[in-house]
Amino acid sequence: MKEPLVAIVGRPNVGKSTLFNRIVGKRISIVNDEPGVTRDRIFAHANWLDNNFTIIDTGGLDFEKEDEISTGIVSQAKLAIEMADVILLVLNGREGITHADNEVVSILRKSNKKIILVVNKIDNYDESLEYEYYELGLGKPYLISSLHGKGVGDLLDEVVASFPKEQLLKEKDDTIKLAIVGKPNAGKSSLINRLVGESRVIVSSIAGTTRDSVDIPFKYNGKKYSLIDTAGMRRKSKIEDDTIERYSIIRTLDSIRSCDVAMLVIDVTDEITDQDLKITHFIDEQNKPFVIVFNKWDLIDKDSYTMDKFEEKVRGEFAFVSFYKSVYLSALTGKRIEKLMQAVEEVLQNANRKVSISALNDTLQDAYMIKAPNYKRGKKLKIFYATQADCVPPTFILFVNDISLMDDNYLRYLENNIRKSFDFTGTPIKIKLKCKKEEDI
Repeated sequence: MKEPLVAIVGRPNVGKSTLFNRIVGKRISIVNDEPGVTRDRIFAHANWLDNNFTIIDTGGLDFEKEDEISTGIVSQAKLAIEMADVILLVLNGREGITHADNEVVSILRKSNKKIILVVNKIDNYDESLEYEYYELGLGKPYLISSLHGKGVGDLLDEVVASFPKEQLLKEKDDTIKLAIVGKPNAGKSSLINRLVGESRVIVSSIAGTTRDSVDIPFKYNGKKYSLIDTAGMRRKSKIEDDTIERYSIIRTLDSIRSCDVAMLVIDVTDEITDQDLKITHFIDEQNKPFVIVFNKWDLIDKDSYTMDKFEEKVRGEFAFVSFYKSVYLSALTGKRIEKLMQAVEEVLQNANRKVSISALNDTLQDAYMIKAPNYKRGKKLKIFYATQADCVPPTFILFVNDISLMDDNYLRYLENNIRKSFDFTGTPIKIKLKCKKEEDI
């Protein structure tokens, strides 16, 4: 099940990036008064009232310009509209409805998606200001100031109320989707060809040969799989003038959202880069089980300790996802290729793992006895009991006396103890806190 996707669209300089940053809670998009600053969509994970969703910030739609960058921005925004479950159409409330706004509305009408009209830059709310925007035929306009946060809460209430029902988000078949992601020329296409046993995608030494996502079905151990070969994600500085490459990134990120297991392919002859880590962060934000595939292992001079040394080195780079499953192989020669699908099956099994309530509570009680939490404001955190609420990812609920007494370090300590007791290799786990009065226990 993929998270709902919310796309922010509109013409340039209406405050889309400021709204994006307000919803996400941190400055990710570049905010600038110069129109057209946000050229590439930016994805982020967001939450409102316990509803998780992915939000995408698009470049401004300007239909009067015909240069390559403007044309590329329009193409990317249209793709975001195609993918989205909910669309936020942002207008500049200081300018009223413009001809360009009407052009955007005409495009959105064809999408048959839920469209929420957002009138931004309204610092002083006046109900009478709403009336002119009803003529667009998009229903109630939400008057906000994304810069100051006014009205954003009411807007987000409407956003999460508009999400598709959970059952509509579930996949219709039992095919397991595997997204193969990574930088260009890491060997993703060669890996797919090796798995399916025939040359199905173009393999070239030129970085960036695969321009779009390609779904390739196959079977393994009697189960149906679909391999999603995605275009390599380059660093932004290298794609500033490449419209097709920017278009490819959105497909890559959507493939991660849609997959059951993400496989990050890394060329071991190259250094771990910020781009590798950015892709990993997005996989982690989407709570996806994943395998790191260290490819081209045949090109490394080895002794009996080489793999352990290499693993120790990269563990530090990927410390924020220390639960990952690693596989060392050569897609070119096929050496150790059988380890990959074994790893996929393992992380899927772990993502679906259910643990007994008694064993879970014994683990947490032992952890609490070994290392008690620190006092806060003269009070001490108490953990009454825990239960497993869900799988994929495994989700646990801890009933405590006061949620505010739990700090991130202690929560991470408890997660590590859960992982030591139960095999959750390759899958994220989530721990939620609920307050319980001691007399109710």
